Amino acid sequence: MLRVTRLTDYATVVLTVLAARPDAVLSAPELADRAGLEPPTVAKLLKPLAAAGLVAGFRGANGGYRLARPPQAISLVEIVEAMEGPLGMTECSVPSGQCGIEHSCGVRANWRRINDVVAEALAGISLAQMLEPPQRPARGRIAARLATA
Repeated sequence: MLRVTRLTDYATVVLTVLAARPDAVLSAPELADRAGLEPPTVAKLLKPLAAAGLVAGFRGANGGYRLARPPQAISLVEIVEAMEGPLGMTECSVPSGQCGIEHSCGVRANWRRINDVVAEALAGISLAQMLEPPQRPARGRIAARLATA
């Protein structure tokens, strides 16, 4: 199963809290409360998000965090890479020299192509779009209704 880590998922939640109020400066405890997360977890998330230039931190009595850019200008691939490093579906997907059999491997080019498709899909979704309600049911789900007696 292909999954992002729980911290990456939580980072997206924290960023959507900030995106909902892009001009507000929120403290880490406020962010934790609004996101439904523990304060130490939010503090842990804010460091890599700030290092990646996704959030800006402000010190002082009225200090806190806000988005470093408008939510429309932050893509999901940036969030994933801030938390997990460069996107790589497999060792084959990352730059050369990471895999011991790459010189004789016949699937590397295809894994890189798949990696590029996933990266492009994540780059095409902004943080602002994550605040919008879904437009259609998720693929592969079947709508269910309860029968009335």
